[in-house]
Amino acid sequence: MNHQTFSLQPFPSTKSLLNLKIAGNIARNSNQLAISYTLEGDLKEISLALAQHGGIAPPSNTPSRKHELWKDTCFEFFLGIKDSPRYWEFNLSPAGHWNVYRFDAYRQGMQEETAFTILPFNVQNQADGLALVLYVDLNKIVSAEQAIEIGITTVIKDRADEVTYWALTHQGAEADFHLRNSFIVKL
Repeated sequence: MNHQTFSLQPFPSTKSLLNLKIAGNIARNSNQLAISYTLEGDLKEISLALAQHGGIAPPSNTPSRKHELWKDTCFEFFLGIKDSPRYWEFNLSPAGHWNVYRFDAYRQGMQEETAFTILPFNVQNQADGLALVLYVDLNKIVSAEQAIEIGITTVIKDRADEVTYWALTHQGAEADFHLRNSFIVKL
C-alpha cells in the first residue's frame, strides 16, 4: 500500500483569505484508492450546501451526478496515468453530489466518464470543520499495474461569492488545476 498525507495551499492572491486549513491523506491499495480531506476553520464564512437540519450533509439520500460543481465549494482531485496525456477530474461536493470527467490531454476532449454510475463518499461534521472520505475502485479506468499521478485540489467559495483555489502546488501564473506538472502525488 502506498499512503501519503497532504496539505493544500491557496493560490497566491491579493484577496483576503479565510483562515482555513485543508489537509488529508491518500492511499492506493492494489487498485483501490482512498482519499480523505479535512477542512478546518470558520465554516460559517464558507458557502456550503446545508442539509435541512443545519448540518453539512447530502440534502437527500440520493446524491446525484451534477455538472459544474467547481463553481461552488468542491473537493477535487486529478488522476493521470504516468507517461500518458489522458487524465480524469473527480469533483466531490460537500452536498453529496459528484462527477468524473475524462480528458484526452490538457483540457482537451472533456467527456463525462461513464465508467462511474455512482461515486459514494461520506461527509461528516467535526467540531471545527468537516471531513470528506471517498473510496473508489480504479479498475474501471486504469489497471493495477499502471503508475498514477495525482493532483489534489479544492475550490472554496465564501459567503461573498469570492472563490479561492487550493492545491498541493500551483505551477501556473493563474490557478490551473489541469497542469500536469501539478500532479505530484505518485501512486
